[in-house]
Formats: sequence, C-alpha cells, structure tokens
Amino acid sequence: MRNWFEGLLLMAVGVSVTLMVSLLAAQLAYTGAAAPFSLLAQPDVLQAMRLSALTATLASLLALGLALPAGYALARWRFPGRSVLECLLVIPTIMSPMALGVALVLMFRTAPGQWVEDHLLRFVFEVPGMILAQFFVAFALEVLILRATFSAQNPRLEHVARLLGCTPWQCFRRVSLPLARNGVLAALILGWARAAGDFGATSTIAGAVKGKTETMPISIYLSLASVSLDRAVALSIVLTLVSLIGYLAVYLVLRPRPS
Repeated sequence: MRNWFEGLLLMAVGVSVTLMVSLLAAQLAYTGAAAPFSLLAQPDVLQAMRLSALTATLASLLALGLALPAGYALARWRFPGRSVLECLLVIPTIMSPMALGVALVLMFRTAPGQWVEDHLLRFVFEVPGMILAQFFVAFALEVLILRATFSAQNPRLEHVARLLGCTPWQCFRRVSLPLARNGVLAALILGWARAAGDFGATSTIAGAVKGKTETMPISIYLSLASVSLDRAVALSIVLTLVSLIGYLAVYLVLRPRPS
C-alpha cells in the first residue's frame, strides 16, 4: 500500500511538472532562446517593462499598507458576519478581471467619481487608473496571505505581552509583526507579481494605448492585435521569467533556515 501511494504521489508531481514545463518549452521552441533577450534592447519594450514595474510596485505597496491592518484584524477579531466581510474583501480574486475593470470605470461615472476626475486626479485612460486596477487585484491576494499568516501565530504571545504592560499597538509592532515578516514579504512579492501580470482590469480602465498605458501584458495584446506573433510570444516568455523570479524570491524568503 505504501509503495502504491508513493507511486501515485510521484506520478502526480511528474504530470504537474511536465504540464508547467510544456508551457515554457512550447514558447521557446517557437521563438528560440535568444528572441526574448533581443527584445530587451528595444526602447518600447524597455518602456513597457519600466511602466509595469512602476505601476505594480506602487500598487502592491499601497495594497500592503491596507492589507496589513485588515489581515491582522480579520485574524484577531471574532464578530458576527466576519466571514461575509472576508468574502467582500477578496471579491477581486473571484470576479473576472474584465468585470473588475468595468466596475472601476462605472465608479468614475458616478457623481463623486466625476468630481474626483475633474478636481483631483484623472484615472480613466490614465496611468493612475492602471495603478488603481492593480491595487485591487494585489490587495485581495495580499489580505488573504496576511490573514492566514497572523492566524497561524499563537495569540498567547500577545497575551503575555499585554500582561507585561504593552499596549495593543506595541503588541502588534513588537510581537506579531516581527513574527509575520516572512508572510508580509511573501504577500508583497506575490501581490507585485499579480499586479504586474494583470491585463483585464488594467486595460479596461486605462485602455491599451501604445507608449502611454502599455504594460507588458498590454504590449503582448497589442502585438497579437497587429499579428506580430513572434513578438507576442517573446514578450510572454519575458513576463513568465519575471513571474518565476518572483516565485523564487518567495521561496528563498520562506524556506526554513537551519538552526
């Protein structure tokens, strides 16, 4: 029985790895290994990469600033309707990215949204709209990770700190937050990767304007629209490699340290 079960596990791992490697291998076989790197010398590709990095970084940091206290509160507080509230906070993870983008556009068609656009900052078809869309998709992922991170901590540690005279803020800053360091970093990195790879919500609110709102996913779409399949595949490989680097960073952060 043991050998049968281990064989099943090995087969599952083998099939999973084969499927994932096939995605990258199919792209590399189409363009060749050198094509993605040759794109890095093109100014428009570099501009798309810079814009992707800028918007994803700002969006993931802003999302972390809100997801950190929200995730901590969900992990510590017990109240009626808590599960409903948690479902509301993760709506961007379960709704279509295109639907999220449409909701954001409609939000700025309301009277308060129009006032913001006219007097404070323009979002529709502008870079701030891209950051807003990526903020939503990053926040939902980060709050889930942080809620799970804080829930895994032993609350007795905070109780002891309170008995020693710490305020709730001091308990969070000196006890819970240091213990959640790995989870916070993982949430930030995965939130950044999710924001950098978003297309549906970002393109819906900001459009797909070459040279203005052109991130890496939008650049892939524009290449496909202009029937530049080689360029689209090469850009896809670059974006895939960036995602793999992000996951590797999470793995290095979360791997167990030898005692």
